[in-house]
Amino acid sequence: MTSTPAPTVFGNVSLGYVVVETEKFSDWRRFGREAIGMHVDDALSDVLRFRLDDHACRFLLQRGPAEDTIALGWQLDDHGSFEKVLARVTAHGVPVTEGTAEDAELRGVERLARFAGPNGLNQEIFTRPRIADTPLRAAVRGGFVTGAAGIGHVAVTTKRPQQMRGYYASVFDARLSDHIDETISGVKVKIRFLRVNERHHSVAIAAVNRLPINPIRTRVQHVNIQVAELDDMTESYQRVKQSGFGMALGIGQHTNDRELSFYAKTPSGFEWEVGWNPLVVDEATWEPATYQGISIWGHTPEGQTVIDKLRQFGAGAASLLRREDVVGALSGTGMPDR
Repeated sequence: MTSTPAPTVFGNVSLGYVVVETEKFSDWRRFGREAIGMHVDDALSDVLRFRLDDHACRFLLQRGPAEDTIALGWQLDDHGSFEKVLARVTAHGVPVTEGTAEDAELRGVERLARFAGPNGLNQEIFTRPRIADTPLRAAVRGGFVTGAAGIGHVAVTTKRPQQMRGYYASVFDARLSDHIDETISGVKVKIRFLRVNERHHSVAIAAVNRLPINPIRTRVQHVNIQVAELDDMTESYQRVKQSGFGMALGIGQHTNDRELSFYAKTPSGFEWEVGWNPLVVDEATWEPATYQGISIWGHTPEGQTVIDKLRQFGAGAASLLRREDVVGALSGTGMPDR
């Protein structure tokens, strides 16, 4: 007797938008429009929105003190997948809040729901994006790569990587693409890359090996977006430097997804990766692997000072005393690390 496979939302989910809380609207406006080259919509009071394509909103900046990413918005391709995710969350006793009409309007979506995510990063799900009324005005000639695989990815750091991986597997049927082992400033770090569709990863989870510390202040270590042409990536790199914004890592190529990219420093402190030409996963042939080091070449740190190092050390030390909520009811148990 053969068993029926459990229903899955894998392939029907993608990263649709990111919500940031900040008081630095002027700096973010320059960063998004002049440095990165995104379309800026600043018509609403206390709200700044960036577009990458015809969707009304891909990045929502709301006024507040966090200077951090506060929510991830996940698009479900159909109402059935939306209901499956809601059922999973509520079945484990995790409260779900229906988004208000104003919440949905700001995000440019229909049918919005919100629930808790690991380390205070709220998860929001929606089914239909609203299409913008005005033409896209972006400083990238070839455009940004979005489509069915979403806007890119986020990378997060954690003291409890297995539970965080279990969360995204339980809620969105995320699959492990591969691992990277890296040594940063003498500290060994393992990074797990999770995909929810053909994009190599929508979430990367980094953790210090065998040490309960998290050296990153913000909930998200970096946000990634992708351009369609190499020249757009290199020109964005030049604009970031010419605009006076900090550069975290220069241009380089990753070992696992082969993406060429650079990492800029956002006004709120987390990093912003602009990438080009990552590989696309073929589900029929893909096998997870482990890579040594994040880069084949490049990605050299730029402009890091001793003060930056000390701040990072202080953040890591402080994290020893900080409780990290991984939403245990949804984090799974016994998740194999492969």
